[in-house]
Amino acid sequence: MKNIHRSANNRVFAGVIGGIADHFDWNSGIARLIFFILALTPFPGIIVYLILWMIMGDPE
Repeated sequence: MKNIHRSANNRVFAGVIGGIADHFDWNSGIARLIFFILALTPFPGIIVYLILWMIMGDPE
C-alpha cells in the first residue's frame, strides 16, 4: 500500500484533500464537497485539516 502524502498537482490550499483523494482513488471534487459539508456541521473540520497538513508527508 502506498504512503499517504499531500498532493502536488491536485491542490487548492495545501493538498491535504487532494492527497487523501489520490490515496483512496476518490474523485477530488467529491472529497472536497464532503469535507465542506462536514466543516459546516459541528465537526471540527478546520482543526482536522490543519493537523493532517502537519502530519502528512510532503508532496511527491
